[in-house]
Amino acid sequence: MARQLDYPTLHEIFRRFEAAEPHPKGELEHTNAYTLLVAVALSAQATDVGVNKATRALWRVADTPEKMLALGEAGLTEHIKTIGLFRQKAKNVIALSRILVEKYQGQVPSSRAALTGLPGVGRKTANVVLNMWWGHPAQAVDTHIFRVGNRSGICPGKDVETVERAIEDNVPVEFQRHAHHWLILHGRYICTARKPRCADCLIRDLCQFEEKTA
Repeated sequence: MARQLDYPTLHEIFRRFEAAEPHPKGELEHTNAYTLLVAVALSAQATDVGVNKATRALWRVADTPEKMLALGEAGLTEHIKTIGLFRQKAKNVIALSRILVEKYQGQVPSSRAALTGLPGVGRKTANVVLNMWWGHPAQAVDTHIFRVGNRSGICPGKDVETVERAIEDNVPVEFQRHAHHWLILHGRYICTARKPRCADCLIRDLCQFEEKTA
């Protein structure tokens, strides 16, 4: 694990990320807060590409919790059967949709505690929804961020909670809104797990990773 980078280095790293991509966006397709919530829940142990392929037709028939309940578990399962763990995810989506209707008047709540109280919704999923829909500077730490953070020293930590806290505590506040998106995209396309593309990395000179590739 790399040591935590200092403030001037972090500021320069995120200045470069912002200059390269001023308005980074998540890659999950959605039409409202509900479809975003469901898409993120479906994306656990699955790729965004795979989720998008399955949900394009789903959103045309079930883009609200009421419509999802009308579709039913069997109907939902048919739409998402190409996604990993689809049976359990279908059960969770139907259950959370029922709670949204009964407890929240069909609306997606904007508090982390309320979101994580929904079936199949963990802290990471809640943080994605809070960040992408409401613009809250919540940090959703996935495997990409965990890898990049520990390799580079941007946000090192032994577990996802520690990495999340390292981002919140150390990344300059003006970059907090998009920090997790920049880190996810960097990990997905540049700082990859097996063969990081260090030659194409815009923060190569600031990164602490000792096994840089040519």
